Amino acid sequence: MAALDTTRTTTGSFGLVGRIGAYFASVVNAVVEWNDARATRNTLSGLTDRELEDIGLCRGDIDVVAEGRR
Repeated sequence: MAALDTTRTTTGSFGLVGRIGAYFASVVNAVVEWNDARATRNTLSGLTDRELEDIGLCRGDIDVVAEGRR
């Protein structure tokens, strides 16, 4: 008969391997966020001033919006 231990939490239960995996996941996440900001910045930069005004932005807002601070 097999017994399963279901009392352990999954967070941090793998010790060093779990921490290494979490580190790589955070690096991948940082790269994905950087790429999203880059794509947003490039798209908004390609709009005319009139188009930016239509969506309630100006050129100075592009970096703020791309970084998700607004």
